[in-house]
Order: sequence, then structure tokens, then C-alpha cells
Amino acid sequence: MLKEMLHYLDIQPGQVVLDMTFGGGGHSKAILNMVPEVTVLALDRDPTAISLAQQLAKEHSGRVKPLLGRFSELEALLSNMNIKPGSIDAVLLDAGCSSMQMDQAERGFALSKDGPLDMRMDGERYPDMPCAADVVNTLDQQALASILTAYGEERHARKIASAIVEARRVNPITRTQQLASVVAGSFPSSVLYARKDRLQRSAHVATKTFQALRIFVNDELNELLAGLRAAQATLRPGGRLCVITFHSLEDRLVKHFLQGEDLSNLDQYHFSPRKQGNKKVEKRDGGSVYWLPLRKKVIKPENDNVKENPRGRSAKLRAVLRR
Repeated sequence: MLKEMLHYLDIQPGQVVLDMTFGGGGHSKAILNMVPEVTVLALDRDPTAISLAQQLAKEHSGRVKPLLGRFSELEALLSNMNIKPGSIDAVLLDAGCSSMQMDQAERGFALSKDGPLDMRMDGERYPDMPCAADVVNTLDQQALASILTAYGEERHARKIASAIVEARRVNPITRTQQLASVVAGSFPSSVLYARKDRLQRSAHVATKTFQALRIFVNDELNELLAGLRAAQATLRPGGRLCVITFHSLEDRLVKHFLQGEDLSNLDQYHFSPRKQGNKKVEKRDGGSVYWLPLRKKVIKPENDNVKENPRGRSAKLRAVLRR
């Protein structure tokens, strides 16, 4: 979705751009190479990503400003840099887990790679922060089922939670493929790969379990909401925001925020279409008093793009203008 994102951001020479999810730096590098004299504020909660941003800053003297922190810490970080609210020209936010994190087995995000069951996007920044192994080995069956239902939209949450509790009585669940095997063991072998993705490829039955644990461990939905609020506060009138999401929980939150929904009572454990706030601010031109959609419908990747980058098959891009 890089081409579409760059099109809708419409970044001009000399502008200041906030990349709220630097990751491996792909978006920021494209912006730096395409637009002269642009300044990129590179935010990420992952110290590994910030190390890459610092290297990029050396390659583009004065044009890249690395910022280590979560979305909820952004306004304080910008204030420390004397960047005033309403002064950023463009913001991009690529939600969820980065490809770099997925590719590193030791981070514990991917069920296809054996590694410690970690999933903390902050790495070791907060040593006391629970990891995924802590969640699966300490929470009771009902709490686990609630997490799988709310964050993974998993129809078989109770069955999977029961299997996890039974398995950990024998041995603690500490590895990614150990958890994947426990989840798979709660299903008949005939349905292990019965689920299909957009390319009609088989998807492992533990995929939604891993998604749910990752979102819970990193408090992703509340952080996403904090990020959207921060983008609203930092963008100047006429500034542009592009948000890329990868599953329905993220996309629903973004959609309703941009439409002016009051999400102040967002329930971090049970965010669903039935649980969203119904109080809205006044709408105009299909958006809200804060946002004007740059395109009426959500933007999805073309089939050719999906074949080139299968991980982006479920991506959705929403592009808006700050009023």
C-alpha cells in the first residue's frame, strides 16, 4: 500500500511528516527519497526499530528525528522537542505488528517460527511488563477465553482456553510452537488448516489465538485510539492522515474515530461492533467536524500487490484531511 499511501499524503518539499510506526523504515525511506528537504519524525515503541531510525538519521543529516515511545507518549515526546500542537503536515500510522518483528523468532510473534513466547513490542524497555507466556500460564480459563473472543474474534475460544489450561498443568507453555501445538491439539486434524486467507491459502487454527495474545499484551487497541487522538492534536488544518490496518478490530476503531464517534468509554477487553459508543459529533461531507475523507471507501491492495506482499493481503487504508 506504499504507493497509495504516498499518493494520499501528498507530501510537499520542506514539510514535516510524522511516521508513527517506523518499524523497518520502509515508509520513511520512501518519503525521504521522494520528497526533497522533508523532515521525518520517526516514532516507534520498539528499541530495535529506533536503532534503525538512528542509522537512517545519520544517512540523512538533520532530516530524521527518532522518537522512542508509544502512541500514548507521543504528545509528551513532541513537547520535549518544542513541536507545537497543530504544526505537523502529514501523519502516517501503520497499525499492528511490523514485518521486522514477525521475522525475528526471538520476539515470539510468529507461530511459524519457534521462539520464546514473548510478543512485547517494547522489547525489554519495561522488564515488569507481562509477556504472552505470563498470560497463558497465569490467567484462568474464563479470562483466557475472554481475551481470545475479544481480540481474536475466535469462535472456539472456550475450547482453546480449556486446552491451554490442561496443557500448562503438565508443563508451562513458554515457546511459540508449543502454544501452536496446544491450540492445534484441541481441533480434529482435518480442520487444522481449514481456514483460508484472501489468497485462499490455508491458515493455521492458532492464528487468531496469536493475534489475540499480541493485542492484549501490548494493549494495542487503547494505544491505537491514543495514536489517533495524538494525530488529531498534532496535525495542522489541511494536514493529511493515512492509517493502515490489518484486521477488523483495528479498522472498526479507526473508521468510527474518523466518523466522530465518542470512544471515550472504549472497553479494552470487549471492543466489538455491538460495544462501540453511539454518541457522535456533528458530521460534514461524510466525515466529522475534525476530518474530511479523501476517498469515500476504504482502500484495499490490488491483487498484484497481494501476490508480491502476501502479508499485506488484509490491509485497509483510510485517508483523511484535517479540517
